[in-house]
Amino acid sequence: MTLAPQLAAIHMPREVIFGFLLALVVVLALTPTIGQLARRIGVVDEPGERRLNELPIPRLGGIALYFAILVPALAFLDLSRPLRAILIGASIATVVGAIDDARDLVWWQKLGGQALAAGVTAGLGVYVNHFTFPILGVGAMPKWLGITLSILWIVAIMNMVNFLDGLDGLAAGVCAISAVTFCLIALSLDRAQPAILSAIVFGAALGFLRHNFYPARIFMGDSGALLLGFVLAAISIEGLLKTAAAVALAFPLLVLAIPILDTSFVVVKRIKHGKPIYSADRFHLHHRFIDRGFSQRRAVLTMYLWCVTLAGAALATRFLAPHAHGHWQLWSSIADGAIGLSVLAASAYIVYVLEIVKVTSPRARRRARREAGSQERRSA
Repeated sequence: MTLAPQLAAIHMPREVIFGFLLALVVVLALTPTIGQLARRIGVVDEPGERRLNELPIPRLGGIALYFAILVPALAFLDLSRPLRAILIGASIATVVGAIDDARDLVWWQKLGGQALAAGVTAGLGVYVNHFTFPILGVGAMPKWLGITLSILWIVAIMNMVNFLDGLDGLAAGVCAISAVTFCLIALSLDRAQPAILSAIVFGAALGFLRHNFYPARIFMGDSGALLLGFVLAAISIEGLLKTAAAVALAFPLLVLAIPILDTSFVVVKRIKHGKPIYSADRFHLHHRFIDRGFSQRRAVLTMYLWCVTLAGAALATRFLAPHAHGHWQLWSSIADGAIGLSVLAASAYIVYVLEIVKVTSPRARRRARREAGSQERRSA
């Protein structure tokens, strides 16, 4: 198996470790203060029909995430033009999300802010400038097309992470798994700066879970979801899609499969039921887990496990090439097959639970009866 030599050949700059640790410390220290500030100015998530929290929870956790990314980035990154562009776009995304947390922007206003963040970043050089396919090889991409596709990709991932942020710790955990996977892949491609930024995002998201995992004491809000979605999308462009490796095109899709699938499923359901695609509902994967009787903790851990299998498939694609140097590698092929089967098994389990098992569990029925009773008492 060729895994060990490839891993041994990875050079990990010390800035990767330092960036991760500083991001972790900043978010751990700053998040409680941001939570107190959010309560003081009234930016809280009130319980409601679509909400799973039973008490008011402060939002604006994205502000803590922003500084946990910004401070290590300024300290450890070589701020070339593309990286400055990413930080500028991240700042715009965070501001747009924070305004939405405080004032509930109309959907087109929020989308316009997202497009602005993506457009500024792509215009400053963070865009796909060539494509790589296994058969067609490497080809140049017109600048206008590369910028357009990059803007669409960034805006899409921002919204996908935002849609995923429905259970305590879900979006932060999925983004943490995605970030550490991006870091390893970027290191293997000798892309030190994107690797450092990925490690910083990993530290920020992981530390935020200390305050955000169930039962959450603070929510990241749109400010955090748009920030994390933006940075991950930008890293996938600057760190992965700008390589000449044919398999690089598959990395972001594999690692970010959960938010992509969640958003795709919701959009199809809304179109099927004749609803606007920007309307709120309970079609998301996390809502469906709860409707099937899963606790928040169990639903989140299940989706973490699914994300880990997808990340493993992305890493296997990079580190366990079954046909390397013109020869088939037996153990690499077996390992790839085993990882592929685990991904299929996890995905089949999710489909079975959410689509085939249609009978709501006794736990969910009891909860529904309690909620119905509470509504009757309030209306009496």
